[in-house]
Amino acid sequence: QVQLVESGGGLVQPGGSLRLSCAASGIILSSNNMGWYRQAPGKQRELVARLTSGGTTNYADSVKGRFTISRDNDKNTVYLQMNRTKPEDTAVYYCNVGPYSVSRLNYWGQGTQVTVSS
Repeated sequence: QVQLVESGGGLVQPGGSLRLSCAASGIILSSNNMGWYRQAPGKQRELVARLTSGGTTNYADSVKGRFTISRDNDKNTVYLQMNRTKPEDTAVYYCNVGPYSVSRLNYWGQGTQVTVSS
């Protein structure tokens, strides 16, 4: 079974940094597309960052220049480095991995809560 285990969420002050991790088993990250999504109460789940198997990255305009998606092939882990965080970044963050460009066709992690507050 494919498992995506997320960690690194928590409370951070505005302007602070946080790094989310998604450790994968049963699937090779370097052979798949990867993405981080987030969902806040009352809002739809939205794409935060995506890294394709070909190395192409995409970021939501709201996080561009602040967040970075990357992977460690040896650890089979995908990361989301969050810098200069804002209260609007508060949400449950989910990792998504699979061969398809359509996220709903891929595997999802369980989600990790990120709260940006002073």
